[in-house]
Amino acid sequence: SLLSAGTAQAADEEALAKAKNCLACHAIDKKVVGPSYKDVAKKYTAKDEAMLAEKVIKGGKGVWGPVPMPANPSVTPDEANKLVKWILSLK
Repeated sequence: SLLSAGTAQAADEEALAKAKNCLACHAIDKKVVGPSYKDVAKKYTAKDEAMLAEKVIKGGKGVWGPVPMPANPSVTPDEANKLVKWILSLK
């Protein structure tokens, strides 16, 4: 059977998340070091995409507790946007 375009796209984003080491600190459905992506998707909406994409690249701290998210300078703005759209789709 053929994968739907959405499923294939999500597989690409998950592969990107793995390649950029996001999954070292995040899991889709459980807290690891950082929040689960499902929890992120519950907290934010599409209007937060630009802020979240910037946070992916520059890092941040304080929103989810004391553990900071490190900067990820190897992630391009385009990749950050793709990752954020994927994460927010995981509701």
